[in-house]
Parts: sequence; structure tokens; C-alpha cells
Amino acid sequence: MTDTAAGIRWGTPVARGVLATTIVGSGMAMLDGTIINVALPRIGDELDASVAGLQWILDGYLLALAALILVAGSLGDRYGRRRMFIVGVVWFGVASGLCAAATTTEMLVATRILQGIGGALLTPGSLAILQASFAHEDRARAIGAWSGLGGIAAAIGPLLGGVLVQVWSWRLAFLINLPLAAVCVLLARRYVPESRDEEATGHPDFLAAAVGAIGLAGLTGALVEAPGRGIGDVVVLVAIVLGVAGLGSFLVIQHRSADPLVPPKLFRDRTFSLANALTFVVYAALGGVMMLMVMQLQVSLGYSPTAAGLAGLPITVIMLLFSGRSGALAQKIGPRTQLVVGPILVGVGMLLLMRVGPGSSYLGSVLPAVVVFGAGLATVVAPVTATVLAAAPDRYAGVASGVNNAIARSGGLLAIAVLPAVAGLSGAAYADPVALTAGWRTALLVCAALAIGGGLIALGIHNGVLDTSSAEETDESPHPGECLHCGVDSPPTHVHPGRHA
Repeated sequence: MTDTAAGIRWGTPVARGVLATTIVGSGMAMLDGTIINVALPRIGDELDASVAGLQWILDGYLLALAALILVAGSLGDRYGRRRMFIVGVVWFGVASGLCAAATTTEMLVATRILQGIGGALLTPGSLAILQASFAHEDRARAIGAWSGLGGIAAAIGPLLGGVLVQVWSWRLAFLINLPLAAVCVLLARRYVPESRDEEATGHPDFLAAAVGAIGLAGLTGALVEAPGRGIGDVVVLVAIVLGVAGLGSFLVIQHRSADPLVPPKLFRDRTFSLANALTFVVYAALGGVMMLMVMQLQVSLGYSPTAAGLAGLPITVIMLLFSGRSGALAQKIGPRTQLVVGPILVGVGMLLLMRVGPGSSYLGSVLPAVVVFGAGLATVVAPVTATVLAAAPDRYAGVASGVNNAIARSGGLLAIAVLPAVAGLSGAAYADPVALTAGWRTALLVCAALAIGGGLIALGIHNGVLDTSSAEETDESPHPGECLHCGVDSPPTHVHPGRHA
């Protein structure tokens, strides 16, 4: 096959180069998302970090990512998708190097925020490049290959992270991004054609993104710091004011803008609103459990970082094997059944994890729980993304996907901020097996309730939302059965090449 003016054809050297570029780029973000959880106990020991410090190490990245991912997608449309992708890769790589050089918790949090900015530029860029570069008839095949091969990064991330942390240091978990970033930039410059939306007008809504970021930062800061400082502390009060003012201003700007980042009209559709509410609670539950599980395995059960990374591997393997099939099944029978059953299975898996404590065996306690947990995620992930996209008008497909992604990140962000306090974990409690186990079990009850609540929310979703028998397939139409994801700690990333309003 050859490349044509209509796009790159599958099987050509350029096609392989473009695919390799996007897989390496998105793979960096996937690896980082799974490696960091395994490294947390060692980071806490070396930097003498409190529970709040560990929360900020995770939330700093998620905060920047959630706040900027919507505006980042439109930057590629206006200024060039390859250009912004390369900027994101370089930014992510440099920030990773700074993370590795951090000598205090505060330095690591600051550099993780910088890393999140790079991730926001990088995350929507990979899929946008594939959709803009490949010929229409080869696009689905390219995206499928990207999804499958990229998912391998999520699968090996916990194991690789465990090995790197155990053999040398948690710093190597960040340094590994430097050669990956260098390779990615070289591939992008050689193979990826530049593309942009020639009809894009105006400028990205930086003001909305800024006040949204301030609002999320304020709310997160209040939730993280209140348990240690007290609700009446001036820092906590200022954070609350900033959070309320920032998020309130964001809503006002969106209602008044002629070209909003998040069109309010989308949420007038009940199915769209309910599917995003389900996304929020499921990913909140997921973010809280994934943060604490590797700590529980290492601190309370004495697992090495490598063993802790391997322990959760069945979750990702099950998702890789069955998420796509779940999406296809939802297309045939409607998504409601899976959107109800999936979160309930996730909740049951979390309840089974309550048996994991000092002296527990992997085969008897950990494995059955993570298998049920993974089965629930594989059941719900693809259908909920397809439902969100199908509930939105075609012209807002990219916006709908971006909103769903940002909501999922925000769910994880807020869960990580609030859950340790709810579970009674503060100070250095994460290093005490008795205190950690008690907090772990309380956290699991909360997260299981959230997940099961997501299943109840899904009862109100219109089951015929994926019925495409009367709809025309277009160049930009997402395939409802695709499961394009960023690993088990992230939402599916079916990002349209930009925001069209």
C-alpha cells in the first residue's frame, strides 16, 4: 500500500512510524500512571513524606491533567497537532527528570504538577494524530493497534515499576521517561505529518482553564490539608474560598461564552449527565483503592515492590482481554445492563479486598478480589465511554470525550484528597501495618459504596442510546465498541482531534 493525499495507508513505513510515535508517547503516560503507585512507599520513606505529602504527589499530577486536558486538545487544532504533541513529550520528559532529582516532598509535588501539564498536552495528542494522519479506511485499524499495543504499557507498568524501585531507586521510575521521550521526538519529526484544523477560529479559553485549575486546586488543598491543620486554619479557609470562587467563576464563564470548553447544553441530556456521574464515582473509587492497595501489600503484607506490582496485574490483563468485547456487547444489547453490573462487580471486588491484611495469602485473599475487581472494570469501562459519546451530538464528540476524561481524572483527584482522612490515615500512619490495615478496610467500604452507587445511577440511563441503525456513519464517528484507555487508573481516552463548537 502507498500513502495518498487522503491520508497515510496502513502497512507503509510512514504508517509504522506514526503508529510507533503515538504508542511511545502515550505509553510514557501509561507507564508513569501505574509506576508511581508502586513507588509510593519507597518515596515516603526516603523523603520522609506524610500521608498528605503522598496525596499531593499523586494529586499534583492529576490536578494539572484534569484542569488542562480540555484546553490542551484545542491547542493542537489551532497550532499544529504534531507541534503540540512534541511540546508535550519534551515537557513531560524534562519534568520527569526534575521529578527524579527532587530531594524534598515539596520539590517532587512541584515537578509532578509540571509533569501533569506535559501529560495534558500529550494525552489527547496521540489519538488526534492518528485520526488526522491515517486514511479513513485505515483509521480504525490504526486506532485498534494503538489501543492494544499501548495497553501493554499499562499492563507492564506495575511490574516494571516494582523492578526499578527494588533494584535501584524510585528515581529510576521517572528517569526511564527520558530515553522514551527522546525516541518519541525523533520518530515524530521523521514520520508524523503536521495537521491542524483550518476552520478553527479564535483562541483557546485560557481564562476558563485558569479559573477551573484554581478551583480544583483550592478544593483539593482544603481536602488534603484540613485533617492535619484543622478546618479553621487560615490556609484551609483560603483554599476553600479559592475553590468555591474558582469553580463558581468557571461555571459563569462557561454559561456566558459563545465557545465554551464545556457546553452546558450537553448536560441537558439525562443519559450524558448520568453516564458522567457514573464515571466520576467509579473512578473516584478506583483512584482511592489503587493508591492504598500497593501500600497495603508492601507495608502490611511485606511484599517487595516487584511482588506488589505483580499482584494487581490480573486487573489490567482482564481489561485488555475483555474491555473491547464488552463494548461490542453493549452495542448489541444496550449499555444499561453492563453499566449496572460492572460497577457492582467493582464494589464486590473491593469488599473482597477487605480480607487482605497481615498474614493473608495471595491465592486465597488477593487474587480472587482483583479478578472480580478487574471483571467489573472490564464490564463498565468501554460501555460508559461509548454511552457518553453516543449521548452527545456528533459535532461535540471531541468535547464529550474530553469532558468524560476530565471528570474521571477529577474523581480520582478528589478521592485521593479526601479518602485518607475518612479512613483515619494521617501523618506517618501509612508506615504502621496495624493503622494502615484499619484505614484500608474503612477506605474499601467507602469506595465499594461509591462503586455500587454508580451501578444504581446507571438504572436511569437510556438503553437505546447506542442504537445506530438509523444513524449515518461519518468520518468523525467514534466506534461504540472501541475501548481506548490509558491503563487501569485512567479513563478511556477516545479523544476527537480537537474541539469543534
